[in-house]
Amino acid sequence: MAGEKTTKDKEFFPEKKQLDPKIYAYELPNIKDHNGLIKIGYTTQSVKERIDQQTKTAGMKYKILLEESAIRSDGSVFSDHDIHKLLKDEGIHNPKGERFECSIHQIKGAITAIHERKNIISKRTRTFPMRPEQKAAVEKTVAYFQNEKKSNTKSIPRFLRNAKMRFGKTFTSYQLALKMGWRKVLVLTFKPAVEKAREEDLLNHKDFENRQFISKNKANTQDVDKKKPFVCFGSFQDFLGKNEIGKIKTNNERVHETNRDVVIFDEYHYGARKENAKSLFEDGDEQIDKIGLSAFETIESINEISEILPITTNHYLYLSGTPFRAIRSGEFIEEQIFNRTYSDEQKAKEGWDQKDGENPYLSLPKMIMMTYQLPEHIIQVANGGEFNEFDLNEFFSAKYDKEDKEGIEKASFKYKDQVQKWLDLIRGQLPETTIDELKLGAKKPALPYSDSRLLNLLTHTFWYLPDVASCYAMRNLLHEKQNKFYQDYKVILVAGKKVGDGVKALKPVNEAMGNPLKTKTITLSCGKLTTGVSVKPRSGVFMLRNLKSPETYFQTAFRVQTPREITNPDDKSPNKKTVIKNCCYIFDFAPNRALQEIADYSNKLSPDDQNPE
Repeated sequence: MAGEKTTKDKEFFPEKKQLDPKIYAYELPNIKDHNGLIKIGYTTQSVKERIDQQTKTAGMKYKILLEESAIRSDGSVFSDHDIHKLLKDEGIHNPKGERFECSIHQIKGAITAIHERKNIISKRTRTFPMRPEQKAAVEKTVAYFQNEKKSNTKSIPRFLRNAKMRFGKTFTSYQLALKMGWRKVLVLTFKPAVEKAREEDLLNHKDFENRQFISKNKANTQDVDKKKPFVCFGSFQDFLGKNEIGKIKTNNERVHETNRDVVIFDEYHYGARKENAKSLFEDGDEQIDKIGLSAFETIESINEISEILPITTNHYLYLSGTPFRAIRSGEFIEEQIFNRTYSDEQKAKEGWDQKDGENPYLSLPKMIMMTYQLPEHIIQVANGGEFNEFDLNEFFSAKYDKEDKEGIEKASFKYKDQVQKWLDLIRGQLPETTIDELKLGAKKPALPYSDSRLLNLLTHTFWYLPDVASCYAMRNLLHEKQNKFYQDYKVILVAGKKVGDGVKALKPVNEAMGNPLKTKTITLSCGKLTTGVSVKPRSGVFMLRNLKSPETYFQTAFRVQTPREITNPDDKSPNKKTVIKNCCYIFDFAPNRALQEIADYSNKLSPDDQNPE
């Protein structure tokens, strides 16, 4: 009969078995003699079901740490025994059979090695592919470089990658190097604090196997294996520096002797402005050649910076999230630029088709700017500032005894009473505004530390103040008895020489946050941690200073958009991620300035658009 399966049907057309072989790993946190041990197993059923079978009779609580496919790209399957053998060969102890004294990182490395049929545990555990826009960036850059070389073999083509923070500019640069077959790459940064992230991008991803990372903080350049490709990372200040007798610094001699396949200018918007590039020398090595410093007096473009570098190369690549000056000045034509903006990212996030798999943009928070027109009785002390409104730098200006060595730590605000009223206002406790709020009813503005919808989201914020003295003054004021509300927050001061620069300034922030789900912090800064460093728990930034440069404004603003997720939220789903920061906030108390910054951001990224709206 039609539709009925006969014996021959089953023989010639057997039903396909739905098997999904997996390697899993879990721990038993409440079993004392299992502390530090991870059980590694194999199953073709649900991992949770399999572990339940092993633990349910004893009622043991478990935490699933890993769940990975056990199928190679050629279709062959490997088992937990393959993983066990490789871990043992590496000298990793297993006192209880399938339970090993190891880390998840080591297990992932073993899985990667077995997957690729290698007998050494891989230290490269990242395997994620490029997103669609990242592939597009690489393809456009390759096409431009190749076309330029075809038309003129002696040309040294230049390309600008204008992509907002979180795009993956370094990762895609390394992918570009693979595609172009480059073996000698120099990454020259204007912000040395980014070194750790750049190193991790190279050394932790399997696509960059055998590539070496060199910097002045790492092994001697003489130890580099010349047969393997490498990425040399250095600061702009250091590579232009010379020693006290005018010769190239010893640690840079080999760099200057080597012709590079490409020089990558990272965070280059700092160098594209001569005042910023000049300050790099002033704040850097005291032995830097004065001729190098004076050269910046006449620099008008990034091309001039590359021309004075005593380094030769075949290609130049410029990376920035805010290359306004270079775009506006016409230094790069359309064919030389790849653009990726916040709007592009959010459109991709909203338009993602679930049929294409997990949304790779889901964790990128929506940015919300909230502007406030402060009451006249608060701002009248600092009226007449930029954009004909009150001057933020003046309003938050601080005073201290400069004769006292520790005077700055005792700083207080010049207009302390008005700043106190501002603190009362943003938590909805300023008496003068109570009547107005009653009149407005449901239409009253959402204040950062008053509105219940915001209060629960703003557990970790960043306050961007005019200078070091104002940071100390704010800390001191927040600690006064009338500000009991703010004393529920740990106030972290990252300003001044005592804190250190770059990643060093990040240490007190991480220590104060501890478990960020259980703490609340306010970070005070006048420049540190505004670029190159990300703090995931941070969800709001307060712009409390004048900023003429849209580069600085948006570099700082976009730092708050760093994604924040919790992996394995129920201890049973190691590959599941829960987004806990869907929105992030910019608070600006100079509305005209905020609108001007947005207009500048839009116009400078679209220089051909003559409509200012």
